[in-house]
Amino acid sequence: MAQGDGGAMAYVAIRPPDEDTGRAPEDAAPAAPSGPRDRRRGIALTALCLLVCAGLGLQSWTALRATGFDLGIFDQAVRAYARFELPRSPIKNVHHEFPPGFSLLGDHFTPALALLAPLYWLWDDPRALVLAQAALFAAGVPVVRRIARHAFRGAAPDVVRRAADLGGLVYALGWPLLNSSYNGFHEVAFAVPLTLLMLERGLAHRYGATALWAALLCTAKEDMGLVVGAYGLVLAVRAHRAGRATGAALALAGPLVSAVVIAWFLPAMGGPEGYYWSYGRLGADPGEALAHVLTAPWVLLQVSVTPFVKVGMLAWILGTLALLPLGSPTLLLAVPLLAERVLSDNPNHWPVINHYDAFLWPILLTASLETLAGLHARRARVRRWAVTALALSSAAAVVLGLGLLVRPDSWRPSPDKRPLATAAELIPDGATVEADNTVAPRLTARTDVVIADRTPRGADWVLLRVNDRTFPFASTDEQRERVALLLAHGYTEVFHQDGTVLLHRTDPAADVPGTHRPGPGSTPVREAVPDDVGANLLLR
Repeated sequence: MAQGDGGAMAYVAIRPPDEDTGRAPEDAAPAAPSGPRDRRRGIALTALCLLVCAGLGLQSWTALRATGFDLGIFDQAVRAYARFELPRSPIKNVHHEFPPGFSLLGDHFTPALALLAPLYWLWDDPRALVLAQAALFAAGVPVVRRIARHAFRGAAPDVVRRAADLGGLVYALGWPLLNSSYNGFHEVAFAVPLTLLMLERGLAHRYGATALWAALLCTAKEDMGLVVGAYGLVLAVRAHRAGRATGAALALAGPLVSAVVIAWFLPAMGGPEGYYWSYGRLGADPGEALAHVLTAPWVLLQVSVTPFVKVGMLAWILGTLALLPLGSPTLLLAVPLLAERVLSDNPNHWPVINHYDAFLWPILLTASLETLAGLHARRARVRRWAVTALALSSAAAVVLGLGLLVRPDSWRPSPDKRPLATAAELIPDGATVEADNTVAPRLTARTDVVIADRTPRGADWVLLRVNDRTFPFASTDEQRERVALLLAHGYTEVFHQDGTVLLHRTDPAADVPGTHRPGPGSTPVREAVPDDVGANLLLR
């Protein structure tokens, strides 16, 4: 079939497959690299991504920015896997009033995390997760370069080379990856490379491998099945024969997996029904929301643009790639993830400084490369678009990550946090601890730690700041009141420096008013989001 106006990607997508293999023989693999130089550039870009992401993660640890929510939670979960137990986190369970034996598999469907358990047999430390996430992100660099070669197949070798290098560079320094690295660790560490592998194998017409990576992607988080389903639709339209059949299967299986996990598996693991329902403006539950949307579909637009920060979020996400993702049907994969955020009434979903954008990054970058390939095939001014995307993405990367790496003060704890690390070293191994959220990950490997919150938990040791607000307290007054309450009921001050207080329970017989530890019949509670969260895109 002759190449039409659809561009290079259209050519790859609609070219008839080989009658015997079910794929186009010339397009089944990416364009051949130019040789050792190309491999060296690929290795350099991979190393760059690894060093930058690991650097931000370790800097965050050193400066006491990696917190109990969420690094401490994942650390406790993976450590449990390393002991061949279900993933449990006292930090999560106690703060949110989950029963003591509650497994995080009832909170989010993340069995892929079990693959990290062997790391803890070698190094039992939260930083193992930080480095693992950096390595998983870096593993995406060669995959992105292959995607670029698929997209620009048929172009001149120097164009293919530049596309692969540009794609690898923009991915390696992508601001969503830097944000996620800065914030510690999340399940997105697996979602990023698995999404890329699914997309790359689809472009290579290796549909069996595509289905395999799609299945593994569903183990990264419960909503990844929606991404798989969207990609199935794209494949069903683009591909022929085997690809179309695979696409149809993924379009059905992906959403079905998400539905089964959300409706059956999470509740079977103890997850409370509707715990993460954040769409109250649409309805009190999915059924009511669906009825509301069917009778008044314009409510989707109303909710999506209010508050206006949601519009800013979309403009930032697409604008930092010069709107290039809009030119490719691959952007359809991002629709479920973006809808989860713009329709949400949880302000944590609106800024662009959390880990949520990293789920989108493989999709956005692949769509951008496909759009550039289409522009090149039509002899449009592709260089201008590419340079603009590179400039905007690089500027965002400097603002949201690279700038921190070159600032010496970013490698040191702020004055209010520095005493926390000193005080934490005074707590003996094996103790029960209520710790400031900021320092909790420093204690997970050797103590039974939960974060200090608005409810006394009866721990042997309590470590808390009183001059600077810390999550989840609403004010420093609450923190001071907590310390005063404990001092009046059996606790003794062991350490006090620059607003950091370490208390030891010296009279276990003294009852602390309001003390509560969740039991077997405990009812989980949701977090009250502070008023300043979601106020703007870049508020950390």
